[in-house]
Amino acid sequence: MLAGEPYLADDPELAADALRAALLSERFNATSAADPQGRRTALTELLGEIGADVEIRPPLRVDYGYNITVGPRTFVNFGAVLLDVGRVTIGADVQIGPNVQLLTPTHPLEPEARRAKWEAAEPVTIGDNVWLGGGVIVCPGVTIGEDTVVGAGSVVTRDLPSGVVAVGNPARVVRELVREG
Repeated sequence: MLAGEPYLADDPELAADALRAALLSERFNATSAADPQGRRTALTELLGEIGADVEIRPPLRVDYGYNITVGPRTFVNFGAVLLDVGRVTIGADVQIGPNVQLLTPTHPLEPEARRAKWEAAEPVTIGDNVWLGGGVIVCPGVTIGEDTVVGAGSVVTRDLPSGVVAVGNPARVVRELVREG
């Protein structure tokens, strides 16, 4: 799965892992804003790694959770979908708007392989200090470079370099950002 090799989605071990993630997600999504420690505890159990001072607002949807790494001081707004069949790496100081989707699963183009339930995955990597506007979709295999801004509603189908603004479907670089310092 993590190596990008095809796998069967209904594998019993994966089904058990998905159930674990569903139960932990339910617990996280049911936590009160008045219980930040309860939220943090649920996220620590659900996610592979979570940095200091991370805020993730429920609801959150994941496949397995343990393939997700979130860097320190990152903010994830309501309604995130992080499909972590492959690795999802979110850097430090990232801002993720509402209803953003980071998608790693891929499916074969051949009808028979799809019918047989074969899948694969490609990792998604979000660099440090990236801002993903509301409703952004990041497709499998994409890396977004540090300090990049992706406009609301964009669909990112290929890698984006560091320090740019990208918008649209598919997302295209519309300008470079001036480096501070």
